[in-house]
Amino acid sequence: MHILLGVVSIFLLSLKTVFASNNTCNNKLISNSCATFTISAGTGCAWMCNYCANQLQTNNYYFTDNVCTYQETVGCVGNPITGNSYTCCSV
Repeated sequence: MHILLGVVSIFLLSLKTVFASNNTCNNKLISNSCATFTISAGTGCAWMCNYCANQLQTNNYYFTDNVCTYQETVGCVGNPITGNSYTCCSV
């Protein structure tokens, strides 16, 4: 009986760990921070990445739709569309 309780306890702890590490914006879990904003004409990925870094207070973030990505030799690049809303989330 004690062994069964130990196995159940370990299973529940593992389950808690799995759900605690599943921190995505889509699930709206509290542990990740996200910023959503709409861009106007002339706004590019350089501004968007800078905005996300400042809002999220980290350089470790991603765009939920991959509109902008970081390239080592170029910096933050992509093709955002004027008037669209974009969301970035810390990792």
